[in-house]
Amino acid sequence: MELSGNTTVNKLIMLFVFDKMDFPIMEDTVLNICSSSNSWIPWMECKETVAQLLETGFIYQSVHENKVYYNITPDGRMCLSHFYTRIPSSLRAEITDYIKEKRMSFRRKQEYFRNYYKNADGSYTVQLKIMDPAQTMLEIKLNVSNRHTAKLVYNKWEEKAAQIFYSLHEQLID
Repeated sequence: MELSGNTTVNKLIMLFVFDKMDFPIMEDTVLNICSSSNSWIPWMECKETVAQLLETGFIYQSVHENKVYYNITPDGRMCLSHFYTRIPSSLRAEITDYIKEKRMSFRRKQEYFRNYYKNADGSYTVQLKIMDPAQTMLEIKLNVSNRHTAKLVYNKWEEKAAQIFYSLHEQLID
């Protein structure tokens, strides 16, 4: 790999983000972290960087329920370990702090799916899922009488999903 200019630094920044996240993330999440929220990499360059890292085998993609997830490969980690010093230390610290603070929030947004819709009889169905990049761990469809209740369930899911999964697992399996 020829190292020169911002393109190389952008690739290293993105590899550093993947390494710190330590779980597969969707492209929207990468764009949000690197471009929208932090301006570490311009948005268009961010999209190009994902494609280039995928092409060179430094990241890989997996698909689950029509969603594409990306993660760093062993080759990507090796490349990062050799050249991470090309990322300014202040930026490495900023990325580390940001990911430490927001990591679980990004994970929940990707893993905890929620939706609700109105049924023909006027009731609502709330669809709740816990997913990981390889499989759906839990799926619940809950029928409720009105939109207000559907919105309450919808809004509480992200906060309560892990607790509900654990409780169901304990009650049904153990």
